[in-house]
Amino acid sequence: MLKITPDPPHTETCPDPAAHIMATPHKPSALFSINPDIDTATLLVHACESLASASVMVNDLAGFLQGGHRNTLLGIAQVIMLGELAVNRVLDDFDPRQTG
Repeated sequence: MLKITPDPPHTETCPDPAAHIMATPHKPSALFSINPDIDTATLLVHACESLASASVMVNDLAGFLQGGHRNTLLGIAQVIMLGELAVNRVLDDFDPRQTG
């Protein structure tokens, strides 16, 4: 059987490609950025609202599907819900006096 995808290049300087990926810091794109003057509480509230909206959209879409695709979307909905719970927990424990 023929292999369709080629092996990744193997270099002398970095024999382990995974080590190179981990050592290289990620530089985010400046295309979409958040104003550095926005406070942490506001960012957390917006994150919570975005996750809640994503949860509604995924659950609504899952209602139109069946089988594996529905199960996949419900799995994604669960991951979104867990993220929303985590953000809500941070908001519950958030003390703006500690961010200064």
